[in-house]
Amino acid sequence: MDLQTLSSYDSEAEAYAEDWHTQPTPSDLQALVRKFFRPGPTADVGCGAGRDAAWLASQGFTTVGFDPSEGLLAEARKRHPSVTFRNAALPNLAGVEAGSFTNVLCETVIMHLDPALLRASLQRLTDVLAPGGTLYLSWRVVENSHRDGNGRLYTPVDRAVVRRGLDGTELLLDEESTSASSGKTVHRLVVRRIG
Repeated sequence: MDLQTLSSYDSEAEAYAEDWHTQPTPSDLQALVRKFFRPGPTADVGCGAGRDAAWLASQGFTTVGFDPSEGLLAEARKRHPSVTFRNAALPNLAGVEAGSFTNVLCETVIMHLDPALLRASLQRLTDVLAPGGTLYLSWRVVENSHRDGNGRLYTPVDRAVVRRGLDGTELLLDEESTSASSGKTVHRLVVRRIG
């Protein structure tokens, strides 16, 4: 992950956690999870302060949240002590075994990556899926690469590049919409790993 973005999340973890937990319910994300995810081990990659990981666990998914920010992980563990949270970052996801998850959620994370790391990150997200497993991937749509007022990097993500990076998957959903939670424009893909 971009180091300045990571530093922002670490230094302001409590404020970010409070903001995310007080946003409207991400009903659109939840509807897609209910439609496409299957019972089984589930990863929330880039889990932040754990809101979505906790919801997944409440729906009966055995869930592990992964994030590179120790500050956000501390918030996640404090707010959701019954959920497992671990430190891991794209593109490597060190310590995460290949083929170990039936479902992977990666909600608005990849726009924080250096574009040079995108393909490797997508391959790794696919790699941790079990055969037949489902990946929900979304990113904030931005026109230009920039940093926000807190120093977080936002880069444009090309949908065609993402599709090429998800080799060995079947496309189930491809849409751009306004997030029910953040009110921002996001692009969502849901794919299933073939074989």
